[in-house]
Amino acid sequence: QVQLVESGGGLVQPGGSLRLSCAASGAALDLYAIGWFRQAPGKEREGVLCISRSDISTYYEDSVKGRFTISRDSAKNAVYLQMDSLKPEDTALYLCAADEKIHYSGDPGHYDYWGQGTQVTVSS
Repeated sequence: QVQLVESGGGLVQPGGSLRLSCAASGAALDLYAIGWFRQAPGKEREGVLCISRSDISTYYEDSVKGRFTISRDSAKNAVYLQMDSLKPEDTALYLCAADEKIHYSGDPGHYDYWGQGTQVTVSS
């Protein structure tokens, strides 16, 4: 069973960048599809980006295209979310999730394993 821990969140000004990390223990992340999700107060959890077991990335949130990228580092057993040109509307709790049964999905219900999340606040 894989355990996930997110890090890298914080307070950043509009236009700034952050790189979120999703570090895994207990299993090799190469065996899992990994999704990044976000949840703002009062809103539903939404899929942002996913990377498949074959390292194909898929966007689920049009507003982040061209600004966010996802990558996997097998040696460090981690997945990263690089966020550039951040906007106030990107403010949310960001969570990573893993599942070994799917190729990729933006539906949080398809993921069995979740981290606790890391808060991202974009504000001047």
